Amino acid sequence: MKKPTVKKAAVKKAAAKKPVAKKKATAKPVARKSVPRRPVARKPVKKAKVLTRSALGPVARTARAQKKRRRSGSGGPRGPRGPLLNLGPPRAGAPDARLRLTAAVVVLIFVVLAGRLVQLQTFESEKLSAEALDNRMRTETLYAHRGDILDTEGTVLATTVERRHITVDQTLVPLYNKYAKVAESEKGVAAAARALAPVLDLPVADVQKSLEGTKRFGYVAKSVEPTVWRDVSALRIPGVIGVQASRRTYPAGSVASNVLGFINSEGKAVSGIESSQNELLHGTDGESSYERGSNGQPIATGVSSQTDPVDGKQVQLTLDRDLQFKAQEALEKVVKSSKADSAQLVVMKRTGEILALADVPTFDSNSPGSSKVENRNNRALLDVFEPGSTSKVITAAAALEEGEVEPTTPMKVPYLLDRGAAGQIRDSHEHETEKLTFAGVLAQSSNTGTVMVGEKMSSQTMYDYLTKFGLGSKTGVGLAESAGILGTPQDWDGRTRLNVMFGQGLSVTALQSASVFATVANDGVRVQPKLIKAVTGADGQLEAEPAGEKTRVISQKTAEDLRLMLESVVSEDGTAVDAEIPGYRVAGKTGTAQRYSAELGRYDGYTASFVGMAPADDPELVVAVFVQNPTKGHYGGTVAGPVFQRIMTDALISQGIEPSGAKKRQFPLTWS
Repeated sequence: MKKPTVKKAAVKKAAAKKPVAKKKATAKPVARKSVPRRPVARKPVKKAKVLTRSALGPVARTARAQKKRRRSGSGGPRGPRGPLLNLGPPRAGAPDARLRLTAAVVVLIFVVLAGRLVQLQTFESEKLSAEALDNRMRTETLYAHRGDILDTEGTVLATTVERRHITVDQTLVPLYNKYAKVAESEKGVAAAARALAPVLDLPVADVQKSLEGTKRFGYVAKSVEPTVWRDVSALRIPGVIGVQASRRTYPAGSVASNVLGFINSEGKAVSGIESSQNELLHGTDGESSYERGSNGQPIATGVSSQTDPVDGKQVQLTLDRDLQFKAQEALEKVVKSSKADSAQLVVMKRTGEILALADVPTFDSNSPGSSKVENRNNRALLDVFEPGSTSKVITAAAALEEGEVEPTTPMKVPYLLDRGAAGQIRDSHEHETEKLTFAGVLAQSSNTGTVMVGEKMSSQTMYDYLTKFGLGSKTGVGLAESAGILGTPQDWDGRTRLNVMFGQGLSVTALQSASVFATVANDGVRVQPKLIKAVTGADGQLEAEPAGEKTRVISQKTAEDLRLMLESVVSEDGTAVDAEIPGYRVAGKTGTAQRYSAELGRYDGYTASFVGMAPADDPELVVAVFVQNPTKGHYGGTVAGPVFQRIMTDALISQGIEPSGAKKRQFPLTWS
């Protein structure tokens, strides 16, 4: 019986052992307190070695696994961690790694900066220096002096005077008196404006507005006189600079303005001689560059360079200023007295030199903006009109040259000619059939008699003489001009063929008409009209303009016969007795032509004209007068004739031409 007891006790003993073992297992962590710490863990941080994961090997992996099991709450009894819990050395090495990384970054930055510094100082130093200098440099245009325009006697008609544009760099103006020992009210933009305004004679508010802001360039005032700029410069306002400029002036005001043209506000030549001769007058601009300081003022010892300008050439015209003035004055009076729209006048030598080229209404080249645009044109060159009876000279010259008639050829001249489909031709005054010589036809300005002679020639012959005298083409005077209107014979119908014989059906300019009579005065040789007498370079060397092209149009005999015929016009028996000049023989022709109105699409009003030459026995001068659309009288002899007489007299005297020595001659005008 003892044996079973033993077994039971053994079982109990065995059973008792299991809980004990379990109890020991759970109590094992308490034993951590008795685990001695290694002295190595207390070594200085600087001597500790950083343990990487690869160095820890299985131990590190086991520790991570245990940590993971603890977080998940799974796993069996925990055993002692042993040495893995001694992580002191690795944690102590982490700040050192960060310091090393920071140091590396700092070193890298310094290396980059040092490299950039070496690059700037070694490889790009010249480039950067040049850019810096360029920022300090200022370049100004040195304008060439525009050449003067003179009249035939050397009187100045147009010249250039020095001026300055006052400009500003607004960003610099606040520096005004900034470091000066003055009151605060005397510093800055407002103070600068108060100082500058009275010098420029401008309101303070306007000046201050132009000075304040952030613009690097702007205008304060334009075209001020040099003395004003000197006063402005003395104020030493930072950023305020005087830029060289110029101003074109015309001492004679409106005299010859239609010939001279003008320079606009942008400095561009707009019309007239200013425009056509701009290449000669303008010259070549120069350039000045200088280094400036922070206040915008030039640095005396700084970098500077200059290319001198080449001044323009001086242009001398054939115009006589005094005669031009008198011509314009005479036209103003006739326009007013006859209540006309406008008037033109040409004075020229038989050799083509133009002494006066007047046009009314006109304008003042000093202030072109104050006049109407149409008044700035040169009507004597651009406006075209039907010449009327003054063109009968060409028909007469052609008939004489072709041998169709003689000055004394007798003719029976009716008041009216009926040409069937071509229409009827009438004289200006109704009359019985008259017995006139061809000279009488011209003296009486008979339309019917002129057509009777013109019909003897073909249309092509008539056209050829019209073109030889210069109609239908530009004169080549050197200014903007019209060629007039002249159709070809193929375009003429029956009526046009008859009309061109007495000055209708074609259009001319005032200068073209004057040139026709100059050809007759020059013994039948046409000379290109000339307006430019000479050109003088900046070096003073004179360049005379060559004479115009010459063309033989009619023979000398025809020209002489024609002049005698034209003398009869300026007589008691002719249509222009008011054109006579005491002591001088005068030859000329009146014209009373219908004006075609483009606006109305029909004829409306008249052109009253007279073109003549003197002395008729040895002509030197030609004067042509055209009054457009006079409403108080409209005949050429009574409206334009007196103007011719006055201006031709002035021209003869100014040119020193003595009175005629020979007595007046004329062909018989009638026959019986």
